[in-house]
Amino acid sequence: MLNFTFQNPTHIHFGEGQISVLAKEVPLKARVLLVYGGGSIKANGVYQQVIDALSEHTYFEFSGIEPNPTYDTLMKAQDIIKRENIDYILAVGGGSVVDGAKFIAAAALYEGSSEGNDPWDILAKQQAVTKALPIGAVLTLPATGSESNGNSVVTRDGNKLPFSSPLVRPLFAVLDPNVTLSLSDRQISNGVVDAFIHTIEQYLTYSVNGKVQDRFSEGLLQTLIEEGPKALDPATKENLEVRANIMWSATMALNGLIGAGVPQDWSTHMIGHELTGAFGIDHARTLSIVLPAVMKVRKEQKREKLLQYASRVWQITEGDEDTRIDQAIRLTEEFFQQMQVPTRLSDVNLGSKDIDLLIERLEQHGMTALGEKSDITLAISREILTKAL
Repeated sequence: MLNFTFQNPTHIHFGEGQISVLAKEVPLKARVLLVYGGGSIKANGVYQQVIDALSEHTYFEFSGIEPNPTYDTLMKAQDIIKRENIDYILAVGGGSVVDGAKFIAAAALYEGSSEGNDPWDILAKQQAVTKALPIGAVLTLPATGSESNGNSVVTRDGNKLPFSSPLVRPLFAVLDPNVTLSLSDRQISNGVVDAFIHTIEQYLTYSVNGKVQDRFSEGLLQTLIEEGPKALDPATKENLEVRANIMWSATMALNGLIGAGVPQDWSTHMIGHELTGAFGIDHARTLSIVLPAVMKVRKEQKREKLLQYASRVWQITEGDEDTRIDQAIRLTEEFFQQMQVPTRLSDVNLGSKDIDLLIERLEQHGMTALGEKSDITLAISREILTKAL
């Protein structure tokens, strides 16, 4: 096992009716900026629960954060922050809203560098975040795990870039599975697949004898395989226990626990970001397209873990090694198809003519040495995208 330092200070409030804890979790003297997306939280009753909980607080609102939040939208919040002396951010929504809140919180106190003070440098130049406003989160869509980590992704002019800082990790997060009952099938599918591939990125690398991390990861993968389809099945989609298990799995997949002390890949995500930036494809759907191709192209480099994945997650124990690995990859693709997401570039009307653009963008963004061993070159990324056709 690799050396690691792990701490996750996010205070989780899980279960029905937990939104009411905002009354105590958010400091009474805080000047709060409530940030959210479109109108869904007003339609499903979440907004009213939040407003009721903040009845004794001073708060202001900023709405309109879109999926794959954009820099231009997020920067509009800075005027309210300055004008109203905001000192606390409360994100209410899914991963995009929480990601957006993190950038808003960092940009509000960004002092710049010797090259200027454009907060975009936090992403484009990976300038360190040295200060940020405190953040709380009310999660409405389980997927990204953003509610209990310091990661964020922001888009500008088709460039989708990540940043990370412990200073933007939410102080607390409210996870009420009841609020997920209003999600569309597409949102459910995206969330389950996103959580599944977050887990894979930290698991399907090479062994360092991290037995605890592996077993946690395998449990999460099996839970998502079991519960994900139930959330789409009319007979079980209203089952709150199904939603609770999915919600907690998504949080556990990217709160730092299963990635502590083990190598991590993230090549699927980096390639997937370019598909979103260039063609506007849902984040999770880019991942479901790219991951099977990564598994196939990197079969030799990931052989030991692919065999473990086949045995422990899919209970495949018969046949030679290549047969078992191929069957595990096939079952993974079948699971994605069961979750109603694409598994080929052709499924989203892309073809070989589009690969050059994606490779150019990977190079532009410095994504030239991907994977757990930084050995996925642009040529190998091209092979992966070709395999995904």
